[in-house]
Amino acid sequence: MTTPIRIPFNKPCIAGAELSYVAQAISGGHASGDGPFTKKAERLMQDAFGAHRVLLTTSCTAALELAALLCDLGPGDEVIMPSFTFVSTANAVVLRGAKPVFVDVRADTHNLDERLIERAITPRTKAIFPVHYAGVPCEMDEIMSIAHRHGLMVVEDAAQGVNARYKGRPLGTIGQLGCYSFHETKNFSCGEGGALVVNDPALTQRAEILREKGTNRSQFLRGQVDKYTWTDVGSSYVPSDMLAAYLLGQLENMDRITARRGAICDSYARALAPLAQRGLIGLPWTPPDCTPNHHMFYVLARDIAERTALIAHLRAAGILSVFHYVPLHSAPFAGTIGVPRTELPVTDDTSARLLRLPLYFDLTDAEVTEVAARIRDFYETREAA
Repeated sequence: MTTPIRIPFNKPCIAGAELSYVAQAISGGHASGDGPFTKKAERLMQDAFGAHRVLLTTSCTAALELAALLCDLGPGDEVIMPSFTFVSTANAVVLRGAKPVFVDVRADTHNLDERLIERAITPRTKAIFPVHYAGVPCEMDEIMSIAHRHGLMVVEDAAQGVNARYKGRPLGTIGQLGCYSFHETKNFSCGEGGALVVNDPALTQRAEILREKGTNRSQFLRGQVDKYTWTDVGSSYVPSDMLAAYLLGQLENMDRITARRGAICDSYARALAPLAQRGLIGLPWTPPDCTPNHHMFYVLARDIAERTALIAHLRAAGILSVFHYVPLHSAPFAGTIGVPRTELPVTDDTSARLLRLPLYFDLTDAEVTEVAARIRDFYETREAA
């Protein structure tokens, strides 16, 4: 008989006025897109992050697709990115007829290895899509320097990086474009949602048009044109104002949510440090000039068999822990679009060993203690055997 899950991997939270705001969105008569709550949420992020323009989208997938359109990607173009990422990063490129070029990640942060980017650049390279894994920043100074030398666009996949900072700069605001996720599993959520961060003012007007089904409706609503019409390609990337209302309640509590997640991560790190010191597991690391948003806490087992056994051990105790990405370069679809079978040893090793632990706003101190204790029990039992 399967043990019921007592401590899930993730649980959505209500941190403030989310439900009241949703009710207001409904009663106010503007529950569709670009209503008052959408504008408030966008403005809050623009002010908090110093972004030129933030546009809410239906998902980070949608934001990445918008970014690919704004990069003018097309057949024959190449985009450098990690293989250790969610499929949306690559799909945004493939949908434009371009090809992802996968580069290995660093062993310490699991982010795109900036030392390997330049050798992957060809005359067909048009952009770099760095992914800020676990809310820990990529080495953006070097990535931006490489992009500048080669005339490339930089699109930050900051799906996991909302409210994290690289040398004081919010993730998503460093490249020409940034993409956020507000999926149920993220720090700040509205169930399904995302945002495109536009940092190059020259891209703002077209971003608005693409997001609004290829029309200049945004200009019409501002009174800049007397009617709106079809002016470009595009799709329906605008989320409901009800979702924006829920998200606003989360964003207003960003610091409180981040602080609680940080406290949980600190507790995990302290409790599991003895295992790491004995070389039994690896733990997350953040470069000293970076500020994480505590999106994820993981352990690195010694091999895939050990990780599988640890998952089962925790599952038997009613604790759900999960592994992460199957590397995209090894996926069956990669070969069908002409992506060569690249050797990415760090990516493969990370994918085989990384295990994510429960982490959410309402996770109690007692539950954190129990998860860590069960992990210690697992290793102590194996050592004693």
